[in-house]
Amino acid sequence: MKTSKDKEGAADKSASSVQKETDTNPMRPELSEMIHRHAFGLDENRPDAVAKRQQKNQRTARANVDDLCDAGRFIEYGALAIAAQRGRRSVDDLISKTPADGLIAGIGSVNGSSFGDDKARCMVMAYDYTVLAGTQGYFNHKKMDRMLKLAYEQSLPLVFFAEGGGGRPGDIDAVGIMTAGLDLSTFGSFAKLSGKVPLVGVVSGPCFAGNAALLGCCDVIIATKNSNIGMGGPVMIEGGGLGVFKPEEIGPVDVQTQNGVVDIEVADDTEAVAAAKKYLSYFQGATSKWDAADQLRLRNLIPENSKRAYNVRTVIKAMADTDSFLELRPKFGPGIITGFIRIEGRPFGVIANNCMHMAGAIEAEGADKAARLMQLCNAHGLPILSLCDTPGFMVGPEIEKRAQVRHVCRMFVIGSHLTVPYFTVVLRRGYGLGAMAMAKGGFHESFFTAAWPTGEFGAMGIEGAIKAGFKKELAAIEDPAQREKLYEQLVGELYKRGKAINIASYLEIDSVIDPADTRKWIMQGIKSVPARRPQEVGHSFVDPW
Repeated sequence: MKTSKDKEGAADKSASSVQKETDTNPMRPELSEMIHRHAFGLDENRPDAVAKRQQKNQRTARANVDDLCDAGRFIEYGALAIAAQRGRRSVDDLISKTPADGLIAGIGSVNGSSFGDDKARCMVMAYDYTVLAGTQGYFNHKKMDRMLKLAYEQSLPLVFFAEGGGGRPGDIDAVGIMTAGLDLSTFGSFAKLSGKVPLVGVVSGPCFAGNAALLGCCDVIIATKNSNIGMGGPVMIEGGGLGVFKPEEIGPVDVQTQNGVVDIEVADDTEAVAAAKKYLSYFQGATSKWDAADQLRLRNLIPENSKRAYNVRTVIKAMADTDSFLELRPKFGPGIITGFIRIEGRPFGVIANNCMHMAGAIEAEGADKAARLMQLCNAHGLPILSLCDTPGFMVGPEIEKRAQVRHVCRMFVIGSHLTVPYFTVVLRRGYGLGAMAMAKGGFHESFFTAAWPTGEFGAMGIEGAIKAGFKKELAAIEDPAQREKLYEQLVGELYKRGKAINIASYLEIDSVIDPADTRKWIMQGIKSVPARRPQEVGHSFVDPW
């Protein structure tokens, strides 16, 4: 194992190499000191810390930041900070063991080659788990406050690597400056960014307490399979008299993906950074290069048998630019699919009913997921595409126990306050209040509401409507065969009346279109709406839920 002196020697070596590269004359002592200090925080001079990360199949915080940012396009703030523990440890030890006080922070460029310098600007903050378990120290709080102020003033998107254990009790130098520390501005300043700039949270490994509180304020949470996320870690749980638990037992990723905390699950750090870059790209503008599948394929993706289910993700991927679909919360609220796509390079939010779950009926969790996608898009100016195929809201005594009334109505309230373009395409079923919610509150509330020829409409499910509306007539027929014949006749008539072409003839929807022309309709729609003015804002922040 390398000693502190070994590490100092490595730092000296790094400083020496820089000296040779920059100037053949003797280096001034203050410059040499600066280079020496900065070198302690570099991964190449911390082999033991790097090795520990590799043993866990994780990268260092600096490796993640380097991967996220365009090469040579990251400037670090506060790199010379050390832990507030001068009263209990030597300065040399703190310099060696607590570089940057466990928080790497700065401004960089992300996806600059695709979107240009102005749109690539990004604030990056990463807790360093190799420094005191990524805990929140006095000086890294101070550093974060500085960065959050800059992010707000300069409207910088934020990518936040959140791994760590929360508050740090060992910073004794702060005693006398603060006691409980509950007057910190960090959490309020972080939350204040919501709705102003995209907030991307990334976690790999344990993330508890204060770290998790900041993570939970993010627009999106990307988590690796080895993540554990909780508002309280093992120490806090045990201190509260609630038992002794290992970190792995608290908020594992399989729990946090199903309950909606985690938006995107990935395998490892490499995939996490790639997902962060892809997510951020939707808020950086249009791409000039794109490919798309043969749109004639869309004509045959809806089964001829109207009672057969199909995978709406296949429809989304076929309609969108190739490899442009990024889904959020796939294991939570599975009755509705949400995410982002591109069409001819333009980014859109997408909401779609999933007929493979409860026939596409809208449940409380799915409504929450759709409502939050609306908020995200409205806050950051993305148009929304809604793909409707629903029999309506889910009903029954059991669903009402999940506060269905309040949850599903979020779609109406938030939809009515949207200022971004909203396009509705009915793939098959458009029934009742659920279909209206998918269309921003009604078929005439969207910029356009078009249907594929497979579309069918009604105030409620047709079979149920006949059974309820013609109950007496059907009951009056004693012969079961004759009763069934009348029932089928009435159902057929109602289906004919609710066909997309007939509904369009009454102007309840705007048109019935060839599925292969869907992209053309969407792009003509986006070209027909005026650019949103800066003062036109809907929801002023993005609800964490």
